Amino acid sequence: MSQVFQLLLENLLAEREHFNRIWFASDQVTPPQFSYQVNFPRVELVISGEYPNLLENPDKSITESKLLSGDALYVPPNSWNKPNWDTDCSVLSLLFGKRQLGFSLVSKAKNQPGFYDVQKHSIQTRTGHAIDHILAALNTLAKEPVQTPMDGYLLHALLSYCQQMLTAPAAGTRNRVEDLYQGICIYIQENFHRHITRESIAHRFNITPNHLSRLFRQQGHMRMADYITWVRIDRAKFMLKRYDFRLGEVATRCGFQDVNYFYRVFKSKTGMTPSEYRGSD
Repeated sequence: MSQVFQLLLENLLAEREHFNRIWFASDQVTPPQFSYQVNFPRVELVISGEYPNLLENPDKSITESKLLSGDALYVPPNSWNKPNWDTDCSVLSLLFGKRQLGFSLVSKAKNQPGFYDVQKHSIQTRTGHAIDHILAALNTLAKEPVQTPMDGYLLHALLSYCQQMLTAPAAGTRNRVEDLYQGICIYIQENFHRHITRESIAHRFNITPNHLSRLFRQQGHMRMADYITWVRIDRAKFMLKRYDFRLGEVATRCGFQDVNYFYRVFKSKTGMTPSEYRGSD
Protein backbone atom coordinates (compact mmCIF):
# COMPACT_ATOMS: atom_id res chain seq x y z
CA MET A 1 0.00 0.00 0.00
CA SER A 2 2.86 2.42 0.76
CA GLN A 3 3.96 2.20 -2.90
CA VAL A 4 0.65 3.75 -4.00
CA PHE A 5 1.26 6.83 -1.85
CA GLN A 6 4.96 6.98 -2.72
CA LEU A 7 4.03 7.16 -6.40
CA LEU A 8 1.34 9.78 -5.77
CA LEU A 9 3.73 12.04 -3.88
CA GLU A 10 6.51 11.53 -6.42
CA ASN A 11 4.17 12.54 -9.24
CA LEU A 12 2.85 15.53 -7.32
CA LEU A 13 6.34 16.78 -6.56
CA ALA A 14 7.52 16.20 -10.13
CA GLU A 15 4.51 17.69 -11.90
CA ARG A 16 3.65 20.53 -9.55
CA GLU A 17 6.67 22.49 -8.52
CA HIS A 18 4.17 25.20 -7.65
CA PHE A 19 0.62 24.47 -6.53
CA ASN A 20 -2.14 26.35 -8.33
CA ARG A 21 -3.38 27.70 -5.01
CA ILE A 22 -2.86 26.90 -1.36
CA TRP A 23 -5.81 27.47 0.93
CA PHE A 24 -5.59 27.74 4.72
CA ALA A 25 -8.32 26.73 7.14
CA SER A 26 -8.92 28.68 10.34
CA ASP A 27 -10.95 28.61 13.55
CA GLN A 28 -11.98 32.13 14.45
CA VAL A 29 -15.71 31.52 14.01
CA THR A 30 -17.99 28.67 15.03
CA PRO A 31 -17.61 25.76 12.58
CA PRO A 32 -20.70 24.45 10.78
CA GLN A 33 -22.06 21.15 12.03
CA PHE A 34 -20.30 18.04 10.72
CA SER A 35 -17.14 19.96 9.87
CA TYR A 36 -13.83 18.12 10.02
CA GLN A 37 -11.95 19.35 13.07
CA VAL A 38 -9.15 17.45 14.80
CA ASN A 39 -6.27 18.34 17.10
CA PHE A 40 -3.49 17.61 14.60
CA PRO A 41 -2.48 19.23 11.28
CA ARG A 42 -3.83 17.98 7.95
CA VAL A 43 -3.08 18.58 4.28
CA GLU A 44 -5.64 17.88 1.55
CA LEU A 45 -4.41 17.73 -2.06
CA VAL A 46 -6.86 17.77 -4.96
CA ILE A 47 -5.61 15.17 -7.43
CA SER A 48 -8.45 15.63 -9.91
CA GLY A 49 -11.88 17.19 -10.23
CA GLU A 50 -13.50 19.87 -8.08
CA TYR A 51 -13.52 19.74 -4.27
CA PRO A 52 -15.85 22.40 -2.77
CA ASN A 53 -15.35 23.25 0.91
CA LEU A 54 -16.90 25.60 3.40
CA LEU A 55 -13.98 27.62 4.75
CA GLU A 56 -13.56 30.65 6.96
CA ASN A 57 -12.50 33.88 5.27
CA PRO A 58 -10.09 36.45 6.75
CA ASP A 59 -13.09 38.69 7.51
CA LYS A 60 -14.54 35.81 9.60
CA SER A 61 -17.33 35.06 7.15
CA ILE A 62 -17.92 31.53 5.85
CA THR A 63 -18.19 30.80 2.13
CA GLU A 64 -17.93 27.79 -0.14
CA SER A 65 -14.55 27.73 -1.84
CA LYS A 66 -14.00 25.58 -4.92
CA LEU A 67 -10.71 23.78 -4.69
CA LEU A 68 -9.58 22.54 -8.10
CA SER A 69 -7.08 20.00 -9.36
CA GLY A 70 -3.63 21.22 -8.35
CA ASP A 71 -4.90 23.07 -5.26
CA ALA A 72 -3.97 22.24 -1.68
CA LEU A 73 -5.65 22.91 1.66
CA TYR A 74 -3.64 23.18 4.86
CA VAL A 75 -5.61 22.74 8.08
CA PRO A 76 -3.79 23.65 11.33
CA PRO A 77 -4.65 21.82 14.57
CA ASN A 78 -8.23 22.48 15.74
CA SER A 79 -9.05 24.43 12.59
CA TRP A 80 -11.89 23.16 10.43
CA ASN A 81 -13.17 22.59 6.92
CA LYS A 82 -16.44 21.17 5.66
CA PRO A 83 -16.21 19.43 2.28
CA ASN A 84 -19.09 18.97 -0.10
CA TRP A 85 -18.57 15.52 -1.58
CA ASP A 86 -21.28 15.74 -4.26
CA THR A 87 -18.75 16.20 -7.08
CA ASP A 88 -16.37 14.22 -9.25
CA CYS A 89 -13.07 14.42 -7.41
CA SER A 90 -10.08 12.55 -6.05
CA VAL A 91 -8.39 13.87 -2.89
CA LEU A 92 -5.19 12.81 -1.14
CA SER A 93 -5.10 13.62 2.58
CA LEU A 94 -2.08 13.60 4.88
CA LEU A 95 -2.83 13.51 8.60
CA PHE A 96 -0.02 14.37 11.00
CA GLY A 97 -0.87 12.62 14.26
CA LYS A 98 1.40 12.67 17.30
CA ARG A 99 2.63 9.13 16.74
CA GLN A 100 1.63 8.35 13.20
CA LEU A 101 1.41 9.89 9.76
CA GLY A 102 -1.74 8.84 7.95
CA PHE A 103 -2.34 8.78 4.20
CA SER A 104 -5.83 8.63 2.70
CA LEU A 105 -6.85 8.60 -0.96
CA VAL A 106 -10.56 9.09 -1.57
CA SER A 107 -12.39 9.29 -4.90
CA LYS A 108 -16.00 10.31 -5.37
CA ALA A 109 -18.41 10.41 -8.30
CA LYS A 110 -21.12 13.06 -8.52
CA ASN A 111 -24.61 11.91 -7.47
CA GLN A 112 -23.25 8.65 -6.07
CA PRO A 113 -23.89 7.94 -2.37
CA GLY A 114 -20.51 6.42 -1.51
CA PHE A 115 -16.83 6.62 -2.35
CA TYR A 116 -15.63 4.28 -5.07
CA ASP A 117 -11.91 4.31 -4.27
CA VAL A 118 -10.68 4.47 -0.69
CA GLN A 119 -7.09 3.61 0.18
CA LYS A 120 -5.47 4.21 3.55
CA HIS A 121 -1.99 3.75 4.97
CA SER A 122 -0.17 4.76 8.15
CA ILE A 123 3.50 4.92 9.12
CA GLN A 124 5.33 5.87 12.29
CA THR A 125 6.06 9.58 12.35
CA ARG A 126 9.34 11.18 13.35
CA THR A 127 9.50 13.59 16.26
CA GLY A 128 12.36 15.97 16.91
CA HIS A 129 13.06 16.20 13.18
CA ALA A 130 12.63 18.80 10.45
CA ILE A 131 8.99 17.81 9.92
CA ASP A 132 8.07 19.31 13.31
CA HIS A 133 9.52 22.69 12.32
CA ILE A 134 7.91 22.64 8.86
CA LEU A 135 4.49 22.05 10.42
CA ALA A 136 5.10 24.72 13.06
CA ALA A 137 6.01 27.20 10.30
CA LEU A 138 2.85 26.37 8.34
CA ASN A 139 0.73 26.74 11.49
CA THR A 140 2.20 30.21 12.03
CA LEU A 141 1.91 31.17 8.37
CA ALA A 142 -1.80 30.27 8.41
CA LYS A 143 -2.39 33.24 10.74
CA GLU A 144 -0.48 35.79 8.65
CA PRO A 145 -2.02 38.06 6.00
CA VAL A 146 0.75 37.43 3.43
CA GLN A 147 1.37 33.76 2.79
CA THR A 148 2.82 33.44 -0.71
CA PRO A 149 5.40 32.40 -1.82
CA MET A 150 6.47 30.88 1.51
CA ASP A 151 3.40 28.65 1.65
CA GLY A 152 4.44 26.91 -1.57
CA TYR A 153 8.02 26.38 -0.43
CA LEU A 154 6.95 25.00 2.95
CA LEU A 155 4.29 22.70 1.52
CA HIS A 156 6.72 21.37 -1.09
CA ALA A 157 9.26 20.70 1.67
CA LEU A 158 6.60 18.96 3.77
CA LEU A 159 5.54 16.65 0.94
CA SER A 160 9.17 15.90 0.09
CA TYR A 161 9.80 14.91 3.69
CA CYS A 162 6.71 12.68 3.75
CA GLN A 163 7.78 11.02 0.52
CA GLN A 164 11.19 10.28 2.05
CA MET A 165 9.52 8.84 5.15
CA LEU A 166 7.57 6.44 2.95
CA THR A 167 10.69 5.45 1.04
CA ALA A 168 12.91 5.04 4.10
CA PRO A 169 10.83 4.41 7.25
CA ALA A 170 12.27 5.35 10.62
CA ALA A 171 14.52 2.86 12.32
CA GLY A 172 12.60 0.50 14.55
CA THR A 173 9.43 1.11 12.58
CA ARG A 174 6.32 -0.79 13.59
CA ASN A 175 5.07 -3.85 11.79
CA ARG A 176 2.16 -3.81 9.37
CA VAL A 177 -0.34 -4.85 12.03
CA GLU A 178 0.53 -1.91 14.26
CA ASP A 179 0.53 0.45 11.28
CA LEU A 180 -3.01 -0.74 10.48
CA TYR A 181 -4.06 -0.20 14.09
CA GLN A 182 -2.62 3.34 14.16
CA GLY A 183 -4.27 4.13 10.82
CA ILE A 184 -7.64 3.09 12.24
CA CYS A 185 -7.02 5.30 15.27
CA ILE A 186 -6.41 8.26 12.95
CA TYR A 187 -9.61 7.47 11.06
CA ILE A 188 -11.61 7.44 14.32
CA GLN A 189 -10.05 10.75 15.41
CA GLU A 190 -11.02 12.28 12.07
CA ASN A 191 -14.57 10.89 11.97
CA PHE A 192 -15.60 10.92 15.64
CA HIS A 193 -18.54 13.20 14.82
CA ARG A 194 -20.07 10.67 12.44
CA HIS A 195 -22.05 7.51 13.07
CA ILE A 196 -19.14 5.06 13.00
CA THR A 197 -19.49 1.44 14.06
CA ARG A 198 -17.32 -1.63 14.21
CA GLU A 199 -18.85 -2.79 10.93
CA SER A 200 -18.44 0.52 9.09
CA ILE A 201 -14.81 0.90 10.18
CA ALA A 202 -13.99 -2.71 9.27
CA HIS A 203 -15.55 -2.17 5.83
CA ARG A 204 -13.52 1.01 5.27
CA PHE A 205 -10.27 -0.84 6.01
CA ASN A 206 -11.22 -4.05 4.18
CA ILE A 207 -11.04 -6.28 7.26
CA THR A 208 -13.66 -8.25 9.16
CA PRO A 209 -15.34 -6.84 12.29
CA ASN A 210 -13.86 -9.69 14.35
CA HIS A 211 -10.38 -8.88 13.04
CA LEU A 212 -10.93 -5.25 14.02
CA SER A 213 -11.92 -6.16 17.57
CA ARG A 214 -8.97 -8.52 17.86
CA LEU A 215 -6.65 -5.79 16.59
CA PHE A 216 -7.66 -3.45 19.41
CA ARG A 217 -7.32 -6.19 22.00
CA GLN A 218 -3.79 -6.97 20.80
CA GLN A 219 -2.45 -3.50 20.00
CA GLY A 220 -4.40 -1.07 22.14
CA HIS A 221 -5.03 -0.41 25.79
CA MET A 222 -8.81 -0.42 25.46
CA ARG A 223 -11.62 -1.87 23.38
CA MET A 224 -12.48 -0.13 20.13
CA ALA A 225 -15.81 1.12 21.50
CA ASP A 226 -14.02 2.57 24.53
CA TYR A 227 -11.48 4.26 22.25
CA ILE A 228 -14.25 5.89 20.21
CA THR A 229 -15.83 7.14 23.44
CA TRP A 230 -12.48 8.46 24.68
CA VAL A 231 -11.94 10.44 21.45
CA ARG A 232 -15.48 11.85 21.58
CA ILE A 233 -15.21 12.92 25.22
CA ASP A 234 -11.84 14.53 24.55
CA ARG A 235 -13.34 16.58 21.70
CA ALA A 236 -16.40 17.41 23.82
CA LYS A 237 -14.09 18.88 26.46
CA PHE A 238 -12.46 21.04 23.78
CA MET A 239 -15.82 22.25 22.44
CA LEU A 240 -17.21 23.02 25.89
CA LYS A 241 -14.28 25.34 26.58
CA ARG A 242 -13.93 26.78 23.07
CA TYR A 243 -17.53 27.43 21.97
CA ASP A 244 -20.87 28.53 23.39
CA PHE A 245 -22.73 25.53 21.98
CA ARG A 246 -25.75 24.27 23.85
CA LEU A 247 -24.93 21.00 25.57
CA GLY A 248 -27.20 19.08 23.22
CA GLU A 249 -25.29 20.44 20.24
CA VAL A 250 -21.96 19.46 21.79
CA ALA A 251 -23.32 15.93 22.12
CA THR A 252 -24.45 15.84 18.49
CA ARG A 253 -21.22 17.33 17.16
CA CYS A 254 -19.25 14.68 19.03
CA GLY A 255 -21.21 11.78 17.62
CA PHE A 256 -23.54 11.04 20.54
CA GLN A 257 -27.01 10.23 19.26
CA ASP A 258 -28.64 10.51 22.71
CA VAL A 259 -28.04 13.62 24.83
CA ASN A 260 -28.81 11.91 28.15
CA TYR A 261 -26.34 9.16 27.30
CA PHE A 262 -23.72 11.84 26.57
CA TYR A 263 -24.32 13.39 30.00
CA ARG A 264 -23.92 10.02 31.75
CA VAL A 265 -20.78 9.07 29.84
CA PHE A 266 -19.18 12.49 30.32
CA LYS A 267 -19.84 12.39 34.08
CA SER A 268 -18.46 8.84 34.40
CA LYS A 269 -15.27 9.70 32.45
CA THR A 270 -14.49 13.12 33.92
CA GLY A 271 -16.22 13.15 37.31
CA MET A 272 -18.11 16.30 36.28
CA THR A 273 -21.21 17.09 34.29
CA PRO A 274 -20.65 18.95 31.00
CA SER A 275 -21.90 22.18 32.62
CA GLU A 276 -19.55 21.75 35.59
CA TYR A 277 -16.63 21.12 33.26
CA ARG A 278 -17.42 24.20 31.17
CA GLY A 279 -17.39 26.37 34.30
CA SER A 280 -14.22 24.87 35.78
CA ASP A 281 -10.79 26.51 35.58
